[in-house]
Amino acid sequence: MSETILGILGGGQLGSMLSMAAKKLNIKTVIYSDDQDAPAQNFCDEFIFGSYKDNNQILDFVKKVNVITYEFENIPFDTLNEINKSKTVLPKPSVNRLIQHRLAEKDFVNKLNIRTTRYVSVEKKSDLNSLGDFLPGILKTTTMGYDGKGQYPIKNLNDINNLKIDFSKEYVLEKLVKLKKEISVIITRFSNNKYEIYEPIENTHKDQILRKSKIPADINNKLFEQSKKWSIQISEELKYIGTLCVEFFIDRNDNLYVNEIAPRVHNSGHLTINAFNVSQFENHVRAVCSLEQIPLKKLHNAEMINLIGEQISAYRESLNLEENQFFFDYHKKEIKDKRKMGHLTILR
Repeated sequence: MSETILGILGGGQLGSMLSMAAKKLNIKTVIYSDDQDAPAQNFCDEFIFGSYKDNNQILDFVKKVNVITYEFENIPFDTLNEINKSKTVLPKPSVNRLIQHRLAEKDFVNKLNIRTTRYVSVEKKSDLNSLGDFLPGILKTTTMGYDGKGQYPIKNLNDINNLKIDFSKEYVLEKLVKLKKEISVIITRFSNNKYEIYEPIENTHKDQILRKSKIPADINNKLFEQSKKWSIQISEELKYIGTLCVEFFIDRNDNLYVNEIAPRVHNSGHLTINAFNVSQFENHVRAVCSLEQIPLKKLHNAEMINLIGEQISAYRESLNLEENQFFFDYHKKEIKDKRKMGHLTILR
């Protein structure tokens, strides 16, 4: 196999954008997804539909590619680990296993002397009764869950009685900070101390779903530098290859906390497609395929607006965009209430 063929596990909008970035670099992509209607099939060179636990289908997929990456972190670790025995998986499966588990992830960050919000493991409902010190807080499943799924805000002990939660799962309770704002830092690591890092991005969430992202973030220089320093430290400690996103909280006293790590390209980084000379998607492909590292340059300030559910319809019907506006349709067949259907980037 002389040419590089990139295998991508997962066929959502991130897989679509990775495929588009790869095409620009003359790299073919094969997408493997358990969603028959996965939108990334519109952008890749080959699409394979199958379960992430179907060993025969996975084996066929592996034979077709040189290197494998993934667009979301909830792919079974055993699947990634098995694939890695015959073809390189980047980022490495051990990174995914760590970050799939919120408790292990927070312990890892704290061991680096990097601040997170206070948290505690919760195994059964009665544990919550002695945890008033962590309230108001948010109860999260330790595994799975995104865009607000598997997350339960708890204001006080009285709320606990009203919770309808499946306690056969493990949870972590995180104490809420007096939130001033949320930012994220996206970094692509190529090898030891070789990386390209984007400036911090300011994010606005509603109902735990990202609504808007913008650069520059309205933060002071200390937070600007500290968030980048911590992101570099995390990616180096993980010996990460590819694009990584670190999400942060800033409290009212301008203290910085790591909220979560996403071992992949990230929604808040969509604006990098138009605002930088090299997008987070292209950098990810460059890193995992061992291509040239290009110094990053910001071309524009920008704002990205997620189009959720029916918000996409107005843009699909009318494309009267200004010169500084860029519309991305994820080509998802079914419009759902809290589903990310596309985004709009506005250059400033």
